Amino acid sequence: MFTWLNIIQIFVIVFIVYVFYVSFIKNTSSEKLVRGLVGLGILWALSFLLPWVHLYLLGRFLHWIALFMSMALIVIFQPELRKFLALMGNVKGLKNAIFAFKQIEKKANDKQKSIDEIIKAVSYMSEKHTGALIVFMDEEDMGNIERYGTQINAIVSSELLLTIFFNKTPLHDGAVLVMNNKIAYAGAILPLSQNQLQWKYGTRHRAALGMTEVSKATVLVVSEETGDISFAEKGSLKKYDDLKKVKNKLEKILLK
Repeated sequence: MFTWLNIIQIFVIVFIVYVFYVSFIKNTSSEKLVRGLVGLGILWALSFLLPWVHLYLLGRFLHWIALFMSMALIVIFQPELRKFLALMGNVKGLKNAIFAFKQIEKKANDKQKSIDEIIKAVSYMSEKHTGALIVFMDEEDMGNIERYGTQINAIVSSELLLTIFFNKTPLHDGAVLVMNNKIAYAGAILPLSQNQLQWKYGTRHRAALGMTEVSKATVLVVSEETGDISFAEKGSLKKYDDLKKVKNKLEKILLK
């Protein structure tokens, strides 16, 4: 009987097998052997499954075919089998794969921490009507910035964001540029949109739209007048009333 827990376990097993295949097998001399083993495994599975649907004769036939092919594979792929077993004993390669997996996991955890810190800061600034402008961008979009401002190159934290956008600091009127999961610059000047906006939108919203009209960046805006939180993307502006939706949007941006 299949349950959600069984389905999750199957996905985990498939993921582990895929990572192992990409790390150790793909583009090696053992790749043909592994493909043969996969085909043989499917054949064995069918030989056991077919009797369940009362196809006894066909199931028995596939059972003998699978048994014959199992012995044949040992003979045909004897050199590849030796190399595969040697590869399995390659402790250094296994360590490199584990290290690479841990790096990927750490990067994802760091991005999730950044999202939580941004949400904390944005929630406070929205409540206190503190204006903010945060640009999520790649290095290729740097050419669209009119002035970079002050280089920060720091880990994303709510305390740092609140300090930058505090209305008594010299950097609060500009934008914060977030690249590679770090606060790269603060006090940056963005290109202003020339399109007509509603009267309630000020310079921050025009700057947010202007940046997205000339780049692939996504810009988060907190209105100083209303405390509204909005995202500018692809030349359009959308307000988010729910912090949960803001977090979901940040996850789509940073965890891609």
